Amino acid sequence: MPTDTTEKGLESLIMRHMTGTDGFASGQMGVVEETAPPSGGSGWYAGHSANYDREFAVDAEHLFTFLRTTQPDEFSKLGISDFKDKNGMARQKFLARIQGEITRRGVIDVLRHGIKHGALSFDLFYGTPSPENAKAVARHAENRFSVTRQLHYSREETKRALDLCLFINGLPVATFELKNSLTKQTVDDAIEQYKRDRDPRETLFQFGRCVVHFAVDDHEVAMCTALKGAKGMAKESWFLPFNQGWNDGAGNPPNPDGIKTDYLWKRILTPERLTEILENYAQIVEELNEKTGKKKQVQIFPRYHQLDVVRLILADVQEHGAGKRYLIQHSAGSGKSNSIAWLAHQLIGLSKDGAEAFDSIIVITDRRLLDRQIRETIKGFAQVGSIIGAVKEGAGSSKTEQLSKFLKDGKKIIISTVQTFPHVLDRIGEEHRGKKFAIIIDEAHSSQGGRTAAAMSMALSEGGAEQEQETTEDKINRIIESRKLLPNASYFAFTATPKNKTLEIFGIPYQVGDEMKHRPFHGYTMKQAIQEGFILDVLKYYTPVESYYRLAKTVEGDPEFDVKKARKKLRRYVENHSKAIRDKAEIMVDHFLEQVIGQNKIGGQARAMVVTGSIQRAIQYFFAFREYLTKIKSPYKAIVAFSGEPDYNGEKVSESKLNGFPGNDIADKIQEDPYRFLICADKFQTGYDEPLLHTMYVDKMLSGIKAVQTLSRLNRAHPKKHDVFVLDFQNDTETIEKSFADYYRTTILSKETDPNKLHTLKAELDKYQVYSPDQIKSLVEFYLGGADRDKLDPILDACVAVYVNDLDEDGQVDFKGKAKAFTRAYDFLATILPYGVQDWEKLSIFMNFLISKLPAPIEEDLAKGILEAIDMDSYRAEKKATMAIALPDANAEIEPVPTSGGGRKPQPEMDKLSNIVKAFNDQFGGLFSDPKRMEKRITDEIPKKVSADQAYQNAMQNSDRQNARIEHDKALKRVITALFTDDAQLFKQFQDNESFRHWLTDTVFGMTYEE
Repeated sequence: MPTDTTEKGLESLIMRHMTGTDGFASGQMGVVEETAPPSGGSGWYAGHSANYDREFAVDAEHLFTFLRTTQPDEFSKLGISDFKDKNGMARQKFLARIQGEITRRGVIDVLRHGIKHGALSFDLFYGTPSPENAKAVARHAENRFSVTRQLHYSREETKRALDLCLFINGLPVATFELKNSLTKQTVDDAIEQYKRDRDPRETLFQFGRCVVHFAVDDHEVAMCTALKGAKGMAKESWFLPFNQGWNDGAGNPPNPDGIKTDYLWKRILTPERLTEILENYAQIVEELNEKTGKKKQVQIFPRYHQLDVVRLILADVQEHGAGKRYLIQHSAGSGKSNSIAWLAHQLIGLSKDGAEAFDSIIVITDRRLLDRQIRETIKGFAQVGSIIGAVKEGAGSSKTEQLSKFLKDGKKIIISTVQTFPHVLDRIGEEHRGKKFAIIIDEAHSSQGGRTAAAMSMALSEGGAEQEQETTEDKINRIIESRKLLPNASYFAFTATPKNKTLEIFGIPYQVGDEMKHRPFHGYTMKQAIQEGFILDVLKYYTPVESYYRLAKTVEGDPEFDVKKARKKLRRYVENHSKAIRDKAEIMVDHFLEQVIGQNKIGGQARAMVVTGSIQRAIQYFFAFREYLTKIKSPYKAIVAFSGEPDYNGEKVSESKLNGFPGNDIADKIQEDPYRFLICADKFQTGYDEPLLHTMYVDKMLSGIKAVQTLSRLNRAHPKKHDVFVLDFQNDTETIEKSFADYYRTTILSKETDPNKLHTLKAELDKYQVYSPDQIKSLVEFYLGGADRDKLDPILDACVAVYVNDLDEDGQVDFKGKAKAFTRAYDFLATILPYGVQDWEKLSIFMNFLISKLPAPIEEDLAKGILEAIDMDSYRAEKKATMAIALPDANAEIEPVPTSGGGRKPQPEMDKLSNIVKAFNDQFGGLFSDPKRMEKRITDEIPKKVSADQAYQNAMQNSDRQNARIEHDKALKRVITALFTDDAQLFKQFQDNESFRHWLTDTVFGMTYEE
């Protein structure tokens, strides 16, 4: 008999693995023969559709067999004489009670906590036991995990059947729709079947009744935690991929031992693993809409990579205990908040060698949302108030007192912001030192380098306590020791975009040839997140805009200016010129109204962000938007976001003054009409998740991580969001592509930072003799001894005098650059080096004071006066062709922390003002005021007239190419001259602009010449 390659064959494969049978002849109505799961399976009983009670959505036989076997006394008091009798009143009441509790609490909570029925209490599931508790182990073994094939679930449409349904003690927990690619059907067809044929009003498909619904084929798995929709269909259901990932992208790897998706039933849905998921991951949480005050219930089931990372970390900690570092590179859209919450909760109970692995779990985050999410996650498992403490501003006591109290009260999870945490840790009482800590860092790149991490480490390290009568040397040794990552703490750093510092501190080192590289402990890449649809590809519709300028010289004569500085000033002048701002604001508004609102993006709810390079520019844009929106009678409004109270046109302004509401309300207001534009100056560009953001207008130079973080504000998914759009006025495709390429797949540090370069830098700084060893020694002793400020300044000022008087400009630039490079590299290396060098530490302390006092090199501004010499007579922005940026599909290597510095002052390149303006316009300027009209002239009107020239036609027919070209050039000149009265601008360009004349001549000849 040939292999069964149908959907039915896949069903049989799964049933045989789970139950040891094919699931067809597994009993008759009312009979449960097995007292233990069949041998040959993975611990599952084979259920039978006839035993399913469609009214109450339970497998009555397995439910009552479990209760009768495990709780015989309580069961006998129910008064159910024959549980096979569907009309029995006691049976009906009991099942109605279970149904009511599942409707109210969800099946997860009912399994965890059981139910009360009158005076009786029933356990409906026995969780994972402690190995030493024999009674609990025996009880757990009595759970009945069953899987039913072809389950006829419907009360009305009795012929409809699910491919598979999983039950625990008779309560349904998961459903399956299976498809087979060999019969030309895929996981998408399974999803469509759920949406089309499964009525969310059916008892089995109501919210909270099942934990998860799986759509499965032999290549991929998708899951949904709530079937939603109207008119008897589940069209609004959101299915998410539940795949392992392959080649850093979506899908699953080839499986040498079976089909690609068998991990689902072989590894995820074993009784042991499913129990773990129900106990520690799956739950129903309440989401509060702070604007309306309404609460919404959401059921959560972990995604594959979330399960994977938490399980791998827990296993590693159990093996190695405290003291290791873990870098988790999970892209935006990976659900980091849930991963962190699940990890924090499960680290609490983790033990190593019979003792708790950690005394406290400290979560460092800037996100208020994460605090709330951790509380909500743990609420389902334990009393939040007794476990979590959050160090907060305005809590009635200092942060130090709050933290000390949390530790004293035995709070297991302590949540603190990145900013407040180091200050609090500095003052932790002596009794807390030497304990074991798990430090979970959210978005590790934000501020975990150097000083923040040093303060954190010093507060927690056993050697960090100040000893009495320490010498200066002792104090320096203590600082060096405290700056290193602690042996009594494990660090778990989560980030989507690891910097070189982060990789070297937290990544796993491995040798390749002579190089020591570093990689993350676990990854979920941007590539996979995009391919799986959790985030949108912000580069797919990236459109750079070239600004075109026409600068007119307004002074007589032709003065000389420094070319590079002049260009910079000219660009800034043009970009900030009020006309340019107005023009760009109009382009943005028109584009948004026509291409975003006009196209009904996100169901008509789309918002746009305008990213500006300064507060002044953001305010200029705000007024330009307001003026133009009023002029065109648009119902929409803009919001401006910036920090502080800057001066604008002679008066102090603030967000609240301009917007008419407090700055704290901006994130909520942008979700409401009439607000559609959010104009930002260095706000809302990291960590801001607003799914309604569809379009971004960029008027700020971006590169590297900043570019990735800023543009990624658009990538949050929404059920009605199918694309995004970026219109960039400042950056080019190449820069943005290079920025994203580092983080598209797994990021690897190419080599370790070389500490020996600090010796070189120190020697090069010493040779300038700006300071002496005695000066360094004195300042460090004063500083560490707590001397008054006036003891430090004389030493530093004497060094500054040498710097100013004895060093020429090049020397000053080189010294200051090398000093900054030294402190930057030392701050980082001191965190990870296994040894300390006293001279480095002393020089680092000294330089951190001296650098801030060193004046910038005095130099004549050779571009001074250029802005008075020119004026802008035209500005225009033209959109380049929208292009999808394709990122390189390879792991990116980033360079380590730079240890070089210094340099020389660049020599100014002198040139005439006329040449500077010409060069500037060549690069950025437009040739014509109406490019569309000119495009038509050049591609249509002119070639036609030239082709019609009789002398040119004769030359083409009767002579060679060379002679034809001569006649063509004459003909073109006649045509351009004839156009003088209609288009003087074209005539002038043709006469005066040699490069334009050559290009036009070549182009028209190419279009018109016929062999």
